[in-house]
Amino acid sequence: MLETLRNAWRIKELRNKILFTLFIILVFRVGSVIPVPYIDVAALKSAADSGATNEFFSYLSILTGGGLEYGAIFAMSVTPYINSSIIIQLLCVAIPALERLQKEGEEGQKKLAQITRYTTVGLGLLQGTAYFIYLNNSGYLSVDGGAVVFAAFVIILAFTAGSALVMWLGEQIDVKGIGNGISMLLFAGIISRGPQAFNALVAYWKLEKQFEVIAIVILFLLVIGFIVWMTNAERRIPIQYAKRVVGNKMYGGQNTHIPIKVNMAGVMPIIFSSSILMLPTMILSFMKDTTSTWYKVLSLFSVQGVFYAVVYFVLIIAFAYFYATIQFNPVEMANNLRKNGGAVPGIRPGKPTSDFISKILSRITLLGALFLSVIAILPIILGSVGGINISLGGTSVLIMVGVALDTVRNLESQMMMRHYKGFLD
Repeated sequence: MLETLRNAWRIKELRNKILFTLFIILVFRVGSVIPVPYIDVAALKSAADSGATNEFFSYLSILTGGGLEYGAIFAMSVTPYINSSIIIQLLCVAIPALERLQKEGEEGQKKLAQITRYTTVGLGLLQGTAYFIYLNNSGYLSVDGGAVVFAAFVIILAFTAGSALVMWLGEQIDVKGIGNGISMLLFAGIISRGPQAFNALVAYWKLEKQFEVIAIVILFLLVIGFIVWMTNAERRIPIQYAKRVVGNKMYGGQNTHIPIKVNMAGVMPIIFSSSILMLPTMILSFMKDTTSTWYKVLSLFSVQGVFYAVVYFVLIIAFAYFYATIQFNPVEMANNLRKNGGAVPGIRPGKPTSDFISKILSRITLLGALFLSVIAILPIILGSVGGINISLGGTSVLIMVGVALDTVRNLESQMMMRHYKGFLD
């Protein structure tokens, strides 16, 4: 990885792209600490440091790089865009009009991107409103009673505008920078929590929990290695093309393969599952009657609870299969192979081929889903046993490693294009 970065830095065009990406990340981080007016930042930061905030906002704070703790302009960070992208992907399966747009090529993708932008602004408005209600109910506003309406307008508008601006910054990285823009900003937000995580480990070390700290560090390194290995793992389906004569030339006859990633869904099942499971916690933060039945039911979704871990495990597997179904259509793959004269050795074309691909997809998806589930659940188990709150550590590590690998692959592909010599050179 370091060698790739060093080689990319020597190429002027790539160096400019890297510097532009770093500049956008710097702007993003500055916006993540500029507070919105009428918020008592000192009280909010103190509550976050002491663990007084609820689990829903603790989860969002990890993904936003601490923007929520500062009541910052970019407090919502990339979460509205991520949620809107997930919603649009799901609707493309359910709504035929969106499905047609998805298949219309570049023009259709542009229209879907525009719909995603509008959805992002709408979700930013909803999340900003929910965050304002939480701040108002918790007493984190520095405003007189008569000016609450105006403060609400300013705060919600600032959060919504911040969400739109973060989305725009991510798109600028897509066009002029390196890697996927939204992923890079999400990566930067998680990385910014590194010093705080280190300070937490030092504090646990001072509390005579040396064994737990050493175990976490070793487990962290092993998990990174395991994630890299599983992310690069793939199942290759062998394909053989029949020879055919066209005029005086013979075509086909070569052997190739269809690569299927073990973790084809990436981190999306974890993000979507955790977002769904955080809804009960969000509702819980607005309830004041702690003795009601609904409060007790919603309390089962505590991040450190067994019920949460079990439901989390099941949801990750379910969404992994869902994304595999969206990305791969065995019947369409089998038909394309038959049209191009290709076949899987030992398998008849048509339905037997589609059944064979479906069986492989099912097994690979199960393996990838179990991988994601273990990575997500292991920190919860370790936190319950060791008494250290790292319940979202697996998700963060998976996102960081995935974005880092994708960025390095992006740099390598761009360097390969620039060093490639054609037959006229």
